[in-house]
Amino acid sequence: MVRATSTTMMTAALALWTSLAAAQANEPEACSWQPERAVTFIVPWGTGGGTDANSRRLASLLEEEMGVPFNVVNRTGGNGVVGHTMLARSQPDGYTIGAATVEIDTMHWIGLTPLTYKDITPIALIDRTSAAVLVNQDSPYESLEALLDEARQNPGELTASGTAQGGIWHLALAGMLKAEGLAPDAIRWIPSQGAAPALKELMAGGVDVATPALSEARNLVEQGELKALAYMSDTPMEQMPKVPLTSDILDSGWTMGAFVTVSGPKGLPDEIACAYEQAIDDAVHSKAWAEFKRSRGTPVVFEGRQETAQTLAEADRQLGEVIKAIGLAQ
Repeated sequence: MVRATSTTMMTAALALWTSLAAAQANEPEACSWQPERAVTFIVPWGTGGGTDANSRRLASLLEEEMGVPFNVVNRTGGNGVVGHTMLARSQPDGYTIGAATVEIDTMHWIGLTPLTYKDITPIALIDRTSAAVLVNQDSPYESLEALLDEARQNPGELTASGTAQGGIWHLALAGMLKAEGLAPDAIRWIPSQGAAPALKELMAGGVDVATPALSEARNLVEQGELKALAYMSDTPMEQMPKVPLTSDILDSGWTMGAFVTVSGPKGLPDEIACAYEQAIDDAVHSKAWAEFKRSRGTPVVFEGRQETAQTLAEADRQLGEVIKAIGLAQ
């Protein structure tokens, strides 16, 4: 039998103390920062839209979680540049956070601003809406494969809409075409002021295809006004599970959508970002948030700081390639 010496026991005890201290440093107590006054929550888009709705509901839940007012402020202009810039240039003291959207990964590529995702501190991703491929109920195309075959055989004959030139729904379509070996303009893009006017144009026969979020067209599809040929996602939409997924039916497995993150200014201290991450995690996994998302026909999604940072970086690369391919890069 070998007996432990006092030196050995002291060394073991020291190692145990060190490991416990390290473990405690990673426990929630390390994220115990709390705001002591009202927080400004910047939204770079107007009232009434999806980003605004998600931000306002989350802000109300964060008020309950953190015990101070969260004042939502809409800072619009410049196709998202004004609000994103205000967020990035705020003091990194925890009293200004906001909704950084997918446009943080597109604006700099098209020359609107030098601002990129590297100029903010990602905290969490709270919303993801994937594009759909929609046609009029009277359209001869019954599948995405048939639509792409037509675009392949007669490039430039079909038209599509859903947002402005270079907007996320334009990039979703152009990227899909490129990924499938077609020219990114094999289906010509007709700019619109958003999803609603594009869907009206589709129903009126002014364009052949529209590619907004499936959730935005859900009612029209359910009413039989439109056909949903595909959903640019790898996960079915709960309310419309029969819509084919591009991840399943395309050789490229192409998927694309918009997203909303909660982010802070660059340089936000880790203890503050961590505290917000935990509070948002709790809010997003609450019954109140689940009911809110169900009312909008969108799923509950959540990504923490590390995963959100990876999403921003990957989307920036992917969208940059598409923007270059369609000739909009500056």
